[in-house]
Amino acid sequence: MTNETIECDLESYRTEELESLLRQLEPRILNYISKADPNREEYQQDSLGRYHSPQFLKEKFTDDAQLQSGIRKHPQQVFDVIDKVLEYSVNTWNPGFLDKLYASNNPIGVVSDIILSVLNTNSHVYTVSPVLSVLENYIGKKYAGLFFKNHRETCGGLTFSGGSWSNVTSLQMARAMKYPDTKVEGNNGRKFAIYSSKHCHYSVEKAAILLGLGSGSLFKVDILEDGTMDVASLKQAIAKSKSEGYIPLYVNATAGTTVFGSYDPFEEIAAVAKEHDLWFHIDGSWGGNVIFSPSHSAKLKGSELADSITVNPHKMLGVPTTCSFLLVPHVVDFQNAMSLSAPYLFHGRESESEENFDLADGTMGCGRRADSFKFYMAWIYFGHNGFAKRVDHAFDIAKRFVELISADRRFELVLGSPENPPPCLQVCFYFRPAHWTDEDHSDVTRYISRELHKQGKYLVDFSPNAKPGQEKKGEFFRVVFNSPILTDKVVADLVNSIVEIGEHFGRERK
Repeated sequence: MTNETIECDLESYRTEELESLLRQLEPRILNYISKADPNREEYQQDSLGRYHSPQFLKEKFTDDAQLQSGIRKHPQQVFDVIDKVLEYSVNTWNPGFLDKLYASNNPIGVVSDIILSVLNTNSHVYTVSPVLSVLENYIGKKYAGLFFKNHRETCGGLTFSGGSWSNVTSLQMARAMKYPDTKVEGNNGRKFAIYSSKHCHYSVEKAAILLGLGSGSLFKVDILEDGTMDVASLKQAIAKSKSEGYIPLYVNATAGTTVFGSYDPFEEIAAVAKEHDLWFHIDGSWGGNVIFSPSHSAKLKGSELADSITVNPHKMLGVPTTCSFLLVPHVVDFQNAMSLSAPYLFHGRESESEENFDLADGTMGCGRRADSFKFYMAWIYFGHNGFAKRVDHAFDIAKRFVELISADRRFELVLGSPENPPPCLQVCFYFRPAHWTDEDHSDVTRYISRELHKQGKYLVDFSPNAKPGQEKKGEFFRVVFNSPILTDKVVADLVNSIVEIGEHFGRERK
Protein backbone atom coordinates (compact mmCIF):
# COMPACT_ATOMS: atom_id res chain seq x y z
CA MET A 1 0.00 0.00 0.00
CA THR A 2 1.35 3.43 -0.96
CA ASN A 3 1.00 6.64 1.03
CA GLU A 4 -0.03 8.57 -2.06
CA THR A 5 -2.84 11.07 -1.43
CA ILE A 6 -6.10 10.40 -3.26
CA GLU A 7 -7.94 13.57 -4.20
CA CYS A 8 -10.36 14.80 -6.86
CA ASP A 9 -10.84 18.41 -7.92
CA LEU A 10 -14.25 18.01 -9.56
CA GLU A 11 -16.07 19.58 -6.62
CA SER A 12 -13.30 21.22 -4.64
CA TYR A 13 -15.05 24.59 -4.49
CA ARG A 14 -18.67 23.58 -4.84
CA THR A 15 -20.12 26.25 -2.54
CA GLU A 16 -18.48 29.02 -4.54
CA GLU A 17 -19.37 27.27 -7.78
CA LEU A 18 -23.04 26.97 -6.83
CA GLU A 19 -23.15 30.58 -5.69
CA SER A 20 -21.78 31.72 -9.05
CA LEU A 21 -24.19 29.56 -11.05
CA LEU A 22 -27.22 30.67 -9.03
CA ARG A 23 -26.23 34.33 -9.34
CA GLN A 24 -26.22 34.02 -13.12
CA LEU A 25 -29.30 31.81 -13.23
CA GLU A 26 -31.64 33.95 -11.13
CA PRO A 27 -32.14 36.83 -13.61
CA ARG A 28 -32.70 34.36 -16.43
CA ILE A 29 -35.44 32.54 -14.53
CA LEU A 30 -37.14 35.77 -13.46
CA ASN A 31 -37.00 37.13 -17.00
CA TYR A 32 -38.48 33.88 -18.35
CA ILE A 33 -41.38 34.05 -15.90
CA SER A 34 -41.88 37.82 -16.27
CA LYS A 35 -42.42 37.49 -20.02
CA ALA A 36 -45.32 35.15 -19.26
CA ASP A 37 -46.83 37.24 -16.44
CA PRO A 38 -49.65 39.57 -17.58
CA ASN A 39 -49.08 41.70 -14.47
CA ARG A 40 -45.53 42.62 -15.53
CA GLU A 41 -44.36 45.27 -18.00
CA GLU A 42 -42.16 42.61 -19.60
CA TYR A 43 -45.21 40.49 -20.53
CA GLN A 44 -45.25 39.15 -24.07
CA GLN A 45 -48.39 37.29 -25.10
CA ASP A 46 -46.41 35.22 -27.59
CA SER A 47 -43.93 34.05 -24.92
CA LEU A 48 -45.71 30.69 -24.81
CA GLY A 49 -43.31 29.42 -27.47
CA ARG A 50 -43.69 28.17 -31.01
CA TYR A 51 -43.53 24.73 -32.54
CA HIS A 52 -40.15 23.45 -33.77
CA SER A 53 -39.47 20.09 -35.35
CA PRO A 54 -37.50 17.41 -33.48
CA GLN A 55 -34.81 17.60 -36.18
CA PHE A 56 -34.40 21.35 -35.63
CA LEU A 57 -33.99 20.84 -31.89
CA LYS A 58 -31.54 17.97 -32.39
CA GLU A 59 -29.31 20.28 -34.39
CA LYS A 60 -29.56 22.96 -31.70
CA PHE A 61 -28.73 20.77 -28.73
CA THR A 62 -26.66 17.75 -29.70
CA ASP A 63 -22.93 18.37 -29.42
CA ASP A 64 -20.81 15.26 -28.94
CA ALA A 65 -17.72 17.34 -28.23
CA GLN A 66 -19.34 18.83 -25.13
CA LEU A 67 -20.24 15.35 -23.89
CA GLN A 68 -16.63 14.30 -24.19
CA SER A 69 -14.75 17.27 -22.75
CA GLY A 70 -17.39 19.00 -20.63
CA ILE A 71 -18.08 22.73 -20.35
CA ARG A 72 -17.68 23.20 -16.60
CA LYS A 73 -14.76 25.55 -17.04
CA HIS A 74 -16.67 27.64 -19.58
CA PRO A 75 -19.62 29.19 -17.71
CA GLN A 76 -20.79 31.13 -20.75
CA GLN A 77 -21.29 27.88 -22.64
CA VAL A 78 -23.27 26.51 -19.70
CA PHE A 79 -25.66 29.44 -19.86
CA ASP A 80 -25.80 29.38 -23.63
CA VAL A 81 -27.32 25.92 -23.25
CA ILE A 82 -29.70 27.07 -20.50
CA ASP A 83 -30.77 30.08 -22.55
CA LYS A 84 -31.57 27.83 -25.50
CA VAL A 85 -33.54 25.42 -23.31
CA LEU A 86 -35.68 28.31 -22.05
CA GLU A 87 -36.07 29.80 -25.52
CA TYR A 88 -37.26 26.65 -27.25
CA SER A 89 -39.36 25.13 -24.47
CA VAL A 90 -43.08 25.64 -23.93
CA ASN A 91 -43.51 28.35 -21.30
CA THR A 92 -46.23 26.88 -19.09
CA TRP A 93 -46.26 30.07 -16.98
CA ASN A 94 -48.03 31.76 -19.89
CA PRO A 95 -51.83 31.98 -19.42
CA GLY A 96 -52.23 30.64 -22.97
CA PHE A 97 -51.03 27.18 -21.91
CA LEU A 98 -54.40 25.40 -22.02
CA ASP A 99 -53.31 22.10 -23.53
CA LYS A 100 -52.95 19.60 -20.69
CA LEU A 101 -54.44 18.84 -17.30
CA TYR A 102 -51.66 20.71 -15.49
CA ALA A 103 -50.76 24.38 -15.58
CA SER A 104 -47.73 26.41 -14.54
CA ASN A 105 -45.58 26.04 -11.49
CA ASN A 106 -45.73 28.75 -8.81
CA PRO A 107 -43.21 30.47 -6.53
CA ILE A 108 -43.51 28.09 -3.57
CA GLY A 109 -43.36 25.19 -6.01
CA VAL A 110 -40.03 26.38 -7.38
CA VAL A 111 -38.68 26.81 -3.86
CA SER A 112 -39.80 23.35 -2.73
CA ASP A 113 -38.23 21.75 -5.80
CA ILE A 114 -34.97 23.55 -5.06
CA ILE A 115 -34.97 22.25 -1.48
CA LEU A 116 -35.48 18.69 -2.72
CA SER A 117 -32.56 19.09 -5.10
CA VAL A 118 -30.37 20.46 -2.32
CA LEU A 119 -31.29 17.58 -0.01
CA ASN A 120 -30.85 15.06 -2.85
CA THR A 121 -32.02 12.19 -0.72
CA ASN A 122 -33.99 9.03 -1.31
CA SER A 123 -37.20 8.84 0.71
CA HIS A 124 -37.12 5.05 0.86
CA VAL A 125 -35.95 4.64 4.46
CA TYR A 126 -36.18 6.87 7.51
CA THR A 127 -32.47 6.91 8.30
CA VAL A 128 -31.58 8.94 5.20
CA SER A 129 -34.76 11.05 4.96
CA PRO A 130 -36.15 11.47 8.49
CA VAL A 131 -37.97 14.78 8.01
CA LEU A 132 -39.33 13.93 4.57
CA SER A 133 -40.57 10.52 5.75
CA VAL A 134 -42.43 12.04 8.69
CA LEU A 135 -43.94 14.73 6.47
CA GLU A 136 -45.12 12.22 3.86
CA ASN A 137 -46.92 10.14 6.46
CA TYR A 138 -48.41 13.29 7.98
CA ILE A 139 -49.62 14.89 4.75
CA GLY A 140 -50.73 11.54 3.30
CA LYS A 141 -52.94 10.96 6.34
CA LYS A 142 -54.42 14.46 6.16
CA TYR A 143 -55.07 14.10 2.43
CA ALA A 144 -56.68 10.67 2.78
CA GLY A 145 -58.78 11.95 5.66
CA LEU A 146 -60.53 14.37 3.32
CA PHE A 147 -61.93 11.39 1.42
CA PHE A 148 -62.15 8.62 4.03
CA LYS A 149 -63.86 10.57 6.79
CA ASN A 150 -64.92 7.39 8.56
CA HIS A 151 -61.33 6.11 8.66
CA ARG A 152 -59.35 9.16 9.72
CA GLU A 153 -57.43 7.20 12.34
CA THR A 154 -56.30 4.44 9.97
CA CYS A 155 -56.13 6.09 6.54
CA GLY A 156 -53.04 7.31 4.73
CA GLY A 157 -51.27 7.74 1.44
CA LEU A 158 -47.97 7.43 -0.37
CA THR A 159 -46.60 9.18 -3.43
CA PHE A 160 -45.80 7.45 -6.69
CA SER A 161 -44.18 8.71 -9.87
CA GLY A 162 -47.37 9.89 -11.56
CA GLY A 163 -51.01 8.90 -11.67
CA SER A 164 -50.33 5.94 -13.94
CA TRP A 165 -48.05 4.31 -11.40
CA SER A 166 -50.52 5.03 -8.61
CA ASN A 167 -53.17 3.22 -10.65
CA VAL A 168 -50.82 0.31 -11.35
CA THR A 169 -50.10 0.03 -7.63
CA SER A 170 -53.81 0.00 -6.80
CA LEU A 171 -54.30 -3.07 -9.00
CA GLN A 172 -51.34 -4.81 -7.39
CA MET A 173 -52.83 -4.02 -3.97
CA ALA A 174 -56.18 -5.45 -5.06
CA ARG A 175 -54.64 -8.73 -6.14
CA ALA A 176 -52.33 -9.06 -3.14
CA MET A 177 -55.00 -8.20 -0.58
CA LYS A 178 -57.72 -10.41 -2.02
CA TYR A 179 -55.42 -13.26 -3.07
CA PRO A 180 -52.30 -13.08 -0.84
CA ASP A 181 -50.79 -16.22 -2.38
CA THR A 182 -50.28 -14.35 -5.67
CA LYS A 183 -47.27 -12.60 -4.12
CA VAL A 184 -45.49 -15.97 -4.21
CA GLU A 185 -47.31 -18.04 -6.81
CA GLY A 186 -48.48 -15.40 -9.27
CA ASN A 187 -51.92 -15.81 -10.81
CA ASN A 188 -51.50 -19.59 -10.53
CA GLY A 189 -53.90 -20.37 -13.34
CA ARG A 190 -56.52 -17.82 -12.33
CA LYS A 191 -58.04 -15.53 -14.95
CA PHE A 192 -58.69 -12.25 -13.19
CA ALA A 193 -61.06 -9.69 -14.69
CA ILE A 194 -60.94 -5.94 -14.21
CA TYR A 195 -63.54 -3.40 -15.28
CA SER A 196 -63.40 0.24 -16.29
CA SER A 197 -65.31 2.58 -18.58
CA LYS A 198 -64.36 3.10 -22.20
CA HIS A 199 -63.25 6.62 -21.23
CA CYS A 200 -60.83 5.51 -18.52
CA HIS A 201 -57.15 6.41 -18.62
CA TYR A 202 -54.98 4.02 -20.63
CA SER A 203 -52.89 3.27 -17.54
CA VAL A 204 -55.60 0.85 -16.36
CA GLU A 205 -54.99 -1.34 -19.40
CA LYS A 206 -51.22 -1.00 -19.02
CA ALA A 207 -51.54 -2.08 -15.39
CA ALA A 208 -53.26 -5.27 -16.53
CA ILE A 209 -50.41 -5.93 -18.96
CA LEU A 210 -47.70 -5.16 -16.41
CA LEU A 211 -49.17 -7.47 -13.77
CA GLY A 212 -49.46 -10.36 -16.18
CA LEU A 213 -53.24 -10.29 -16.46
CA GLY A 214 -53.07 -9.21 -20.09
CA SER A 215 -55.06 -6.50 -21.83
CA GLY A 216 -57.78 -9.06 -22.53
CA SER A 217 -58.60 -9.12 -18.83
CA LEU A 218 -59.87 -5.53 -19.03
CA PHE A 219 -63.58 -5.40 -19.78
CA LYS A 220 -64.34 -1.89 -21.02
CA VAL A 221 -67.76 -0.71 -19.97
CA ASP A 222 -70.03 1.46 -22.12
CA ILE A 223 -70.57 5.10 -21.22
CA LEU A 224 -73.72 7.17 -21.06
CA GLU A 225 -74.36 10.37 -23.01
CA ASP A 226 -72.64 12.43 -20.30
CA GLY A 227 -69.46 10.34 -20.46
CA THR A 228 -70.04 8.49 -17.19
CA MET A 229 -69.90 4.74 -16.73
CA ASP A 230 -73.13 2.89 -17.52
CA VAL A 231 -73.65 0.80 -14.37
CA ALA A 232 -76.08 -1.51 -16.16
CA SER A 233 -73.33 -2.25 -18.69
CA LEU A 234 -70.91 -2.86 -15.80
CA LYS A 235 -73.21 -5.55 -14.45
CA GLN A 236 -73.44 -7.09 -17.92
CA ALA A 237 -69.64 -7.04 -18.26
CA ILE A 238 -69.23 -8.84 -14.94
CA ALA A 239 -71.74 -11.51 -15.97
CA LYS A 240 -70.01 -11.92 -19.33
CA SER A 241 -66.57 -12.26 -17.75
CA LYS A 242 -67.82 -14.88 -15.30
CA SER A 243 -69.34 -16.90 -18.14
CA GLU A 244 -65.90 -16.89 -19.79
CA GLY A 245 -64.18 -18.26 -16.70
CA TYR A 246 -62.82 -15.01 -15.28
CA ILE A 247 -62.67 -14.13 -11.59
CA PRO A 248 -63.91 -10.55 -10.95
CA LEU A 249 -61.12 -8.70 -9.14
CA TYR A 250 -61.17 -4.93 -9.54
CA VAL A 251 -63.30 -2.09 -10.84
CA ASN A 252 -61.89 1.32 -11.69
CA ALA A 253 -64.12 4.39 -11.64
CA THR A 254 -62.95 7.83 -12.72
CA ALA A 255 -63.26 11.22 -11.06
CA GLY A 256 -62.71 13.53 -14.00
CA THR A 257 -62.17 11.54 -17.20
CA THR A 258 -59.32 12.65 -19.42
CA VAL A 259 -61.44 13.93 -22.31
CA PHE A 260 -64.83 14.98 -20.94
CA GLY A 261 -63.97 15.39 -17.25
CA SER A 262 -66.89 13.18 -16.23
CA TYR A 263 -67.40 11.82 -12.71
CA ASP A 264 -68.63 8.24 -12.59
CA PRO A 265 -71.54 7.32 -10.23
CA PHE A 266 -69.42 6.15 -7.30
CA GLU A 267 -72.21 5.06 -4.98
CA GLU A 268 -73.77 2.82 -7.62
CA ILE A 269 -70.41 1.35 -8.60
CA ALA A 270 -69.53 0.76 -4.95
CA ALA A 271 -72.73 -1.26 -4.52
CA VAL A 272 -71.82 -3.44 -7.51
CA ALA A 273 -68.29 -3.85 -6.18
CA LYS A 274 -69.59 -4.97 -2.81
CA GLU A 275 -71.99 -7.46 -4.41
CA HIS A 276 -69.21 -9.11 -6.43
CA ASP A 277 -66.36 -8.66 -3.91
CA LEU A 278 -64.44 -6.32 -6.21
CA TRP A 279 -61.67 -3.98 -5.13
CA PHE A 280 -63.13 -0.52 -5.80
CA HIS A 281 -60.57 1.99 -7.06
CA ILE A 282 -61.18 5.59 -8.11
CA ASP A 283 -58.79 7.27 -10.51
CA GLY A 284 -59.13 10.87 -9.35
CA SER A 285 -55.82 11.95 -10.88
CA TRP A 286 -57.54 14.89 -12.54
CA GLY A 287 -60.81 15.60 -10.77
CA GLY A 288 -60.19 14.31 -7.26
CA ASN A 289 -58.98 17.62 -5.88
CA VAL A 290 -62.42 19.19 -6.02
CA ILE A 291 -62.46 17.67 -2.52
CA PHE A 292 -61.00 21.01 -1.35
CA SER A 293 -63.94 23.03 -2.67
CA PRO A 294 -67.22 23.13 -0.71
CA SER A 295 -68.87 24.26 -3.94
CA HIS A 296 -67.78 21.25 -6.01
CA SER A 297 -66.86 18.43 -3.61
CA ALA A 298 -70.32 16.87 -4.03
CA LYS A 299 -69.05 15.53 -7.36
CA LEU A 300 -67.13 13.00 -5.23
CA LYS A 301 -70.17 11.67 -3.39
CA GLY A 302 -69.55 7.99 -2.70
CA SER A 303 -65.76 8.20 -2.99
CA GLU A 304 -65.51 7.39 0.73
CA LEU A 305 -66.61 3.86 -0.21
CA ALA A 306 -63.51 3.22 -2.32
CA ASP A 307 -60.69 0.85 -1.40
CA SER A 308 -58.13 3.19 -2.97
CA ILE A 309 -58.05 6.58 -4.69
CA THR A 310 -55.44 8.13 -6.99
CA VAL A 311 -55.15 11.93 -6.72
CA ASN A 312 -52.59 14.21 -8.36
CA PRO A 313 -51.84 17.57 -6.69
CA HIS A 314 -49.71 18.48 -9.72
CA LYS A 315 -52.85 18.87 -11.81
CA MET A 316 -55.71 20.86 -10.32
CA LEU A 317 -53.69 22.27 -7.38
CA GLY A 318 -50.64 23.53 -9.28
CA VAL A 319 -48.00 21.57 -7.34
CA PRO A 320 -44.85 21.00 -9.46
CA THR A 321 -44.92 17.88 -11.61
CA THR A 322 -44.89 15.15 -10.72
CA CYS A 323 -46.83 14.68 -7.51
CA SER A 324 -49.27 11.78 -7.28
CA PHE A 325 -50.75 10.09 -4.22
CA LEU A 326 -52.42 6.74 -3.78
CA LEU A 327 -54.77 7.09 -0.81
CA VAL A 328 -56.28 4.19 1.15
CA PRO A 329 -58.61 3.89 4.16
CA HIS A 330 -56.14 1.55 5.89
CA VAL A 331 -52.53 2.67 5.44
CA VAL A 332 -51.18 -0.65 6.74
CA ASP A 333 -52.46 -2.21 3.51
CA PHE A 334 -49.47 -0.75 1.67
CA GLN A 335 -47.10 -2.98 3.61
CA ASN A 336 -49.49 -5.92 3.69
CA ALA A 337 -49.64 -5.88 -0.09
CA MET A 338 -46.08 -4.85 -0.98
CA SER A 339 -43.61 -5.69 1.76
CA LEU A 340 -40.82 -8.20 1.27
CA SER A 341 -38.14 -9.30 3.67
CA ALA A 342 -35.18 -7.02 2.93
CA PRO A 343 -33.42 -6.68 6.30
CA TYR A 344 -30.36 -5.04 4.72
CA LEU A 345 -32.58 -2.02 4.00
CA PHE A 346 -35.84 -2.16 5.98
CA HIS A 347 -34.93 -2.70 9.61
CA GLY A 348 -38.50 -3.15 10.77
CA ARG A 349 -40.77 -1.61 13.37
CA GLU A 350 -40.63 -2.37 17.05
CA SER A 351 -44.28 -3.49 16.94
CA GLU A 352 -47.11 -3.90 14.45
CA SER A 353 -48.87 -0.87 15.92
CA GLU A 354 -45.87 1.37 15.34
CA GLU A 355 -46.05 3.74 12.38
CA ASN A 356 -43.94 2.75 9.39
CA PHE A 357 -41.43 5.37 8.24
CA ASP A 358 -39.48 3.17 5.80
CA LEU A 359 -41.85 4.24 3.06
CA ALA A 360 -40.49 2.21 0.16
CA ASP A 361 -41.49 -0.93 2.05
CA GLY A 362 -45.05 -0.05 1.11
CA THR A 363 -44.29 0.24 -2.61
CA MET A 364 -43.06 -1.99 -5.42
CA GLY A 365 -39.97 0.17 -5.83
CA CYS A 366 -37.01 1.46 -3.88
CA GLY A 367 -35.64 4.78 -5.11
CA ARG A 368 -38.23 7.52 -4.71
CA ARG A 369 -38.22 11.31 -4.71
CA ALA A 370 -40.05 12.96 -1.83
CA ASP A 371 -42.73 14.54 -4.01
CA SER A 372 -44.98 14.78 -0.96
CA PHE A 373 -42.79 17.64 0.29
CA LYS A 374 -43.91 19.81 -2.63
CA PHE A 375 -47.54 19.18 -1.70
CA TYR A 376 -46.85 19.78 1.99
CA MET A 377 -45.24 23.14 1.23
CA ALA A 378 -48.08 24.15 -1.10
CA TRP A 379 -50.72 23.18 1.46
CA ILE A 380 -49.18 25.13 4.33
CA TYR A 381 -48.43 28.05 1.99
CA PHE A 382 -51.90 28.46 0.45
CA GLY A 383 -53.94 26.68 3.10
CA HIS A 384 -57.08 24.65 2.52
CA ASN A 385 -58.96 27.84 1.70
CA GLY A 386 -56.37 28.80 -0.90
CA PHE A 387 -56.76 25.46 -2.66
CA ALA A 388 -60.54 25.91 -2.58
CA LYS A 389 -60.20 29.38 -4.10
CA ARG A 390 -57.98 28.02 -6.87
CA VAL A 391 -60.45 25.25 -7.74
CA ASP A 392 -63.46 27.58 -7.66
CA HIS A 393 -61.73 30.16 -9.85
CA ALA A 394 -60.91 27.53 -12.45
CA PHE A 395 -64.53 26.39 -12.59
CA ASP A 396 -65.70 30.01 -12.89
CA ILE A 397 -63.34 30.62 -15.82
CA ALA A 398 -64.45 27.43 -17.59
CA LYS A 399 -68.08 28.45 -17.13
CA ARG A 400 -67.39 31.92 -18.56
CA PHE A 401 -65.81 30.36 -21.64
CA VAL A 402 -68.86 28.13 -22.09
CA GLU A 403 -71.12 31.18 -21.89
CA LEU A 404 -69.08 33.05 -24.49
CA ILE A 405 -68.99 30.30 -27.09
CA SER A 406 -72.63 29.35 -26.50
CA ALA A 407 -73.60 32.85 -27.65
CA ASP A 408 -72.04 32.20 -31.08
CA ARG A 409 -73.73 29.68 -33.36
CA ARG A 410 -70.42 28.78 -34.98
CA PHE A 411 -69.42 27.01 -31.78
CA GLU A 412 -70.95 23.72 -30.69
CA LEU A 413 -70.41 22.22 -27.24
CA VAL A 414 -69.77 18.49 -27.19
CA LEU A 415 -70.84 18.27 -23.55
CA GLY A 416 -72.60 20.74 -21.29
CA SER A 417 -74.39 24.07 -21.66
CA PRO A 418 -74.40 27.48 -19.91
CA GLU A 419 -77.15 26.17 -17.62
CA ASN A 420 -75.42 22.83 -17.07
CA PRO A 421 -71.66 23.43 -17.46
CA PRO A 422 -69.22 20.61 -18.26
CA PRO A 423 -68.43 18.48 -15.19
CA CYS A 424 -64.79 19.52 -14.84
CA LEU A 425 -62.35 22.12 -16.15
CA GLN A 426 -61.95 21.03 -19.75
CA VAL A 427 -64.38 22.36 -22.33
CA CYS A 428 -64.94 20.22 -25.43
CA PHE A 429 -66.36 21.97 -28.50
CA TYR A 430 -66.37 22.34 -32.26
CA PHE A 431 -65.88 25.50 -34.30
CA ARG A 432 -67.68 25.63 -37.63
CA PRO A 433 -66.77 28.57 -39.91
CA ALA A 434 -69.57 30.34 -41.72
CA HIS A 435 -70.85 28.30 -44.66
CA TRP A 436 -68.96 25.20 -43.46
CA THR A 437 -70.76 22.13 -44.77
CA ASP A 438 -68.41 19.20 -44.03
CA GLU A 439 -69.67 16.78 -41.39
CA ASP A 440 -66.09 16.05 -40.29
CA HIS A 441 -64.56 18.98 -38.38
CA SER A 442 -61.06 17.52 -38.02
CA ASP A 443 -59.41 19.72 -40.66
CA VAL A 444 -60.61 23.00 -39.20
CA THR A 445 -59.90 21.86 -35.64
CA ARG A 446 -56.32 20.89 -36.43
CA TYR A 447 -55.71 24.04 -38.48
CA ILE A 448 -56.87 26.39 -35.74
CA SER A 449 -54.90 24.50 -33.09
CA ARG A 450 -51.75 24.63 -35.20
CA GLU A 451 -52.09 28.33 -36.03
CA LEU A 452 -52.68 29.29 -32.40
CA HIS A 453 -49.42 27.56 -31.53
CA LYS A 454 -47.56 29.18 -34.44
CA GLN A 455 -48.55 32.58 -33.09
CA GLY A 456 -47.15 31.63 -29.69
CA LYS A 457 -50.37 32.77 -28.01
CA TYR A 458 -52.28 29.60 -27.11
CA LEU A 459 -51.58 25.91 -26.88
CA VAL A 460 -54.79 23.85 -26.97
CA ASP A 461 -55.51 20.18 -27.52
CA PHE A 462 -58.03 18.23 -29.56
CA SER A 463 -59.56 14.77 -29.41
CA PRO A 464 -61.59 12.41 -31.58
CA ASN A 465 -65.27 12.18 -30.73
CA ALA A 466 -66.00 8.83 -29.12
CA LYS A 467 -69.58 9.63 -28.12
CA PRO A 468 -71.96 7.02 -29.53
CA GLY A 469 -73.29 8.16 -32.91
CA GLN A 470 -71.01 11.20 -33.19
CA GLU A 471 -67.78 9.60 -34.41
CA LYS A 472 -68.21 11.03 -37.93
CA LYS A 473 -68.14 14.60 -36.65
CA GLY A 474 -64.40 14.27 -36.25
CA GLU A 475 -61.98 15.89 -33.83
CA PHE A 476 -63.05 18.61 -31.41
CA PHE A 477 -61.17 21.08 -29.25
CA ARG A 478 -60.43 20.17 -25.66
CA VAL A 479 -59.35 23.30 -23.80
CA VAL A 480 -58.33 23.06 -20.15
CA PHE A 481 -58.88 26.01 -17.80
CA ASN A 482 -56.66 25.23 -14.82
CA SER A 483 -54.66 28.29 -13.85
CA PRO A 484 -55.31 31.02 -11.27
CA ILE A 485 -53.88 33.67 -13.62
CA LEU A 486 -56.62 33.13 -16.21
CA THR A 487 -59.07 36.01 -16.52
CA ASP A 488 -62.21 36.78 -18.49
CA LYS A 489 -60.05 38.88 -20.82
CA VAL A 490 -57.89 35.87 -21.66
CA VAL A 491 -60.85 33.64 -22.51
CA ALA A 492 -62.47 36.40 -24.58
CA ASP A 493 -59.26 36.81 -26.56
CA LEU A 494 -59.06 33.04 -27.07
CA VAL A 495 -62.59 33.03 -28.51
CA ASN A 496 -61.75 35.91 -30.85
CA SER A 497 -58.53 34.20 -31.96
CA ILE A 498 -60.36 30.95 -32.75
CA VAL A 499 -62.98 32.84 -34.77
CA GLU A 500 -60.40 34.85 -36.70
CA ILE A 501 -58.25 31.85 -37.62
CA GLY A 502 -61.24 29.60 -38.26
CA GLU A 503 -62.95 32.04 -40.60
CA HIS A 504 -59.71 32.54 -42.51
CA PHE A 505 -59.51 28.77 -42.97
CA GLY A 506 -63.13 28.66 -44.09
CA ARG A 507 -62.53 31.33 -46.74
CA GLU A 508 -59.44 29.52 -48.01
CA ARG A 509 -61.40 26.26 -48.32
CA LYS A 510 -64.28 27.76 -50.33
